This record gives sequence, C-alpha cells and structure tokens, in this order.
Amino acid sequence: MKPVVGQVTHMRTLLAIALLVASSATALAQSTGGGPPENVRMRIGPLYVNPTIALSNAGQDTNVFDEATNPKTDFTVTISPGTDLWLRFGPTWFQSNIKEDLVWFNKYASERSANNSYNVKWTVPLSRLTLTPTWSYVNTRERPGFEIDARAQRNDVVYGGTVDFRFLSRTSVVAEARRSTTDFDKATVFLGANLHDELNRTATSVSLGLKHQITPLTSFTVAAASQQDRFDFDALRNSESRSITAGIKFDPAALIKGSATFGYRDFKPASSALPGYQGSTAAVDLTYVLLGTTKFAVTATRDVQYSFDINQPYYVATGGAASVSQQLFGPLDVVGRAGLQRMEYRDRIGAVVAMSDRIDHSTSYGAGLGYHLGRDMRIGFNIDKSRRNSGVETRRYEGMTYGLAVTYGS
Repeated sequence: MKPVVGQVTHMRTLLAIALLVASSATALAQSTGGGPPENVRMRIGPLYVNPTIALSNAGQDTNVFDEATNPKTDFTVTISPGTDLWLRFGPTWFQSNIKEDLVWFNKYASERSANNSYNVKWTVPLSRLTLTPTWSYVNTRERPGFEIDARAQRNDVVYGGTVDFRFLSRTSVVAEARRSTTDFDKATVFLGANLHDELNRTATSVSLGLKHQITPLTSFTVAAASQQDRFDFDALRNSESRSITAGIKFDPAALIKGSATFGYRDFKPASSALPGYQGSTAAVDLTYVLLGTTKFAVTATRDVQYSFDINQPYYVATGGAASVSQQLFGPLDVVGRAGLQRMEYRDRIGAVVAMSDRIDHSTSYGAGLGYHLGRDMRIGFNIDKSRRNSGVETRRYEGMTYGLAVTYGS
C-alpha cells in the first residue's frame, strides 16, 4: 500500500498558504459562510459538534459474494459512528467530517472490515474573494461501484481547492483545481484481474466557471473543465477529458435541497486501440419535503467509469434511485425505494471479449418501516432486493438483505 505521508504534506501546504493569505489581508468579510447549521447539537467553546451513529444491515444477506450460482447467506451487522465538526478561526471556518463503518459477518470473516473516511474544508472569506482548500481520505473495503462484486481494499485521497471571486453583487468567477489518487491493495484480485495493477491511478482536473446567486438560497453555475487520468501500471488506460456543465444548487435551508448538474464530456483515451466517448453527463441529488410529512429523494448519474477488464476498459454508467418516506401517524413512518443502473461497455479494438458491446443492468428495490424516538433517533426494519442482468452468465446475480436499522442524528 502506498504511504499517504505525501498527501498529508500537500494538505498542510494548502492550509499554510490559506493561512498566510488570511493573515496578510487588510480586511476580511464578516461572513459565516461554511459555519454550522442552526440545529447543531453540541458546542464546546468555538467548536461545534454534530455526532451521528447508525446500526444498519443487522440481519441476513442472502448473497454475500454476489455469486451467479450457489449464493452464500450470512448474518451481518454494520455500525457507523460519525461526527461533523465546525471550528471558527477569526472570520474563517474549518469544517470536518469523520466517519467509520464497522462491518461484521458471522460466518465469512474475510468480509469483515473497518472503513474510515476523513474530510476537511477551510472557508476563508475575504472582501470579494473566498478561498476554500479541501482534503479527504478514504480507507475502505466496500465494493467500488456497481461493477466489481468484491469488497476490495483501497485508499482514495483527494485534495484541492476553489477560488470564488465576486465581481458583481450576485455573480462570481469560480476556479477549481483537484487531484485524486486511487490505490488498491496489491493482493486485491477480482475475476483474475489484479485491481492494483489495473486501476491504480491519479486524476488531475481544473475548471473555470461563472456562478450567479439567483436567490439567497439558490445559485446557478456554468463551467468548463479539463481532466487528465494517469494509471500507475497500465498506460493503455490513460485518458484526457474536456467537459462543459451547467447546474443549479439549493441551500440546505431551501424547500428543495441538493444540486443538479448536466453537461457534455469529450473523453479521449490516449491509446488508439480504445474508442472515445462524446456525450451527456449528469449528477443529481435532490430532496423535497411536502407538508412536513412526505419526503421525496432523487439521485441520478451519467458518466464514464473505468472497468477492471482491460478488454473492455471502461463503460458509460447511467442510473438513478428514488425514495419516498411517508409519516403514517405519530412517530410511525414507511419508506419505499428503487434504483436502476445501466452499464454500457466499450471494447478494446481487436480484443476477444465474451460479449461485444455488452450492456449490463442492475436493479434494486426495497421498503422499510420505522418508529421515531424523539427528534433524532429512529428504529426501523428494512428489506431490499437487488439483481444484476448481463449477457455474460457469470456476471448475473440476485440477492436480498433484511434486518434491523437504528439511526441517531442522521
């Protein structure tokens, strides 16, 4: 596994630069941008804390390994403690999120794991300029997306920042730079492919756009971006991308919360043996509460994703999920949810593949019944079924999970 010392050093450098800028400015805006929400649970001097904890999947998984034949069943429990932190430093805000998933299987000990993630953001508002350096680190054995049906050990490190310059009362120029690394463990193998050798990579991106504040709670953004992907051990997968996006973002205090972004991407592999992709992209994550009793949530994505199979090196992933939560009476509620993913694979020119121009589909649906104990705690029972259909017989599977769930503060 690669050390993350270099990544931490980069983060410290970013923070030091932002601190020098903040300390040398003659006037800082008295803005609370980046601060905690009004319903934050704890305050310790200048530190605000929102603790959360969830017990999920306390029940049966009928296909632990997502196998096409002879699926294995086991009892599993996932406990997820987490904390959101806000610290005021003069007129600036540090914001952080710490989360851990403790995953336990009764019979198949190989699937147990402790996954953790850390996020740090520093909002530095000047008179017309706002600097926001960011850093995140993930150490996990969760499945990396819908394609790889294995709990693969990996580290993801992302660092970068944004510069927001407001040149009109409600309009800003926004520049962003981002660098991310994906590092799979050397021993991680899936269907004969070593994920460390196939998928370890570094992605570097820059973007420039305009943001217009339509209302105090709603903003509209258009941006152009460039991205470069470089693989550590397989240069055949290297690529360059250009994209144009337009999106709308709603403040957490708005009636509709979240964001929706749509765009166009020109994806060009460095190798002439790989076809490119020119087409639409999307990223949607929206929630809406009707009359205080019915909550609607919608997510949708469309973009290029890398595959572990060198003969079909990438696919275009299109999909989404929706859920409806309805308060029945008193503290009792019911939830229904469904999701669909479509994976359109691209063949390497001249490669022998099991199925050319393959398209896989993954579907899921489920329901839950919950009981609220006060404002912050919910006890529920969930049942979910998932299925993957593919032209390759060994990639088909179906399974079900059901069991108890308890959440606090989320």
